Amino acid sequence: MNFVISSASLLKHLQGISGVLSTSNALPILDNFLFEINDGQLSVSASDLETTMRTTMEVEAKEEGKIAIPAKLLLDVLKNLPDQPCTFLVDMDTLAVEIAYDNGKSKMVGYNGDEFPRTPELENSSSIRISGEIVANAINKTLFATGVDDLRPVMSGVFCQFSPENITFVATDAHKLVRYTRTDSQADGSSAFILPKKPLNLLKTNLKGDEEVQLEYNDSNAVFRFNDIVLVCRLIDGKYPNYEAVIPKENPNVLTIDRVQFLGSIKRVSIFANKTTHQIKLKLAGSELSLSAEDIDFANEANERLTCNYSGEDLEIGFNSRFLMEMLNNLESNEVRLEMSAPNRAGLLMPSEHGEDEDILMLVMPVMLNR
Repeated sequence: MNFVISSASLLKHLQGISGVLSTSNALPILDNFLFEINDGQLSVSASDLETTMRTTMEVEAKEEGKIAIPAKLLLDVLKNLPDQPCTFLVDMDTLAVEIAYDNGKSKMVGYNGDEFPRTPELENSSSIRISGEIVANAINKTLFATGVDDLRPVMSGVFCQFSPENITFVATDAHKLVRYTRTDSQADGSSAFILPKKPLNLLKTNLKGDEEVQLEYNDSNAVFRFNDIVLVCRLIDGKYPNYEAVIPKENPNVLTIDRVQFLGSIKRVSIFANKTTHQIKLKLAGSELSLSAEDIDFANEANERLTCNYSGEDLEIGFNSRFLMEMLNNLESNEVRLEMSAPNRAGLLMPSEHGEDEDILMLVMPVMLNR
């Protein structure tokens, strides 16, 4: 099995899928890329059993076949080669792989391609076409709010809800929650599933935003197809918490403020907050917002005042400054609205103005103020 391919093109394709490779694989075969040639098309796969990613490219080849090639070794060789045609000579009997280039060659030993785990075929699946921009936006807006608790795996992924009216993506770690809805994309029927973090990060790095993504899914797996990439991932099994129940409906106290100004102020004040609680206090009265933080153990404190637009009763409420900063960093509008009801109830943060097709809501739980 011999083929010729440009070193730069192969490297680019391999780097796109190399994020799947895990450092601690149970099976040694998973430290390899699977190379398969069919009809002059080379497809390369990487897998960690939960997630498999495949990319395809045109090559000059006469024979068909498949072999697993050590991933790290191959990437290191290609990274250090200037762009040029590389000839791969594979001996299918000894599994020896020789890579010949302008002024030399390198040799390594591969593995039998048949040992590589097979990609699951989806049965009884549904499918939906979504623009790459919507998928990328949804991942960027929600991924930071996912949980890291191994005991509650359902909260470590992003919950996707498809209906004939809209598509919704939700992430929460019980302290903060993000709900991102798009009305310019719909599914034929209603369905819901939980996508794990790793494939979402891989999508994020590979999506350019101008392509169309075809998503196919059933009860156990999801397949994303775009450009020359196919990503197959196992879904998280379990029931997602009823997130609608925790979003407070009546929030009469509304603060409208410049996002960048608010974020800058929180960043400065939070330097003096307690290092375990990261608590900052917001005191709202009239058209003035006071932000303060103190670390009693070290006698550190900071206060700042901002003018804002506030309607509601005078209120003092505490939040974790890191959560507020993450949320404000993930919003793009010039002004944001923070809606609150009481010091012990969740606050809702949202952009003052958003696109007509998208709706984003972020919820943050308060921190009890030490009196």
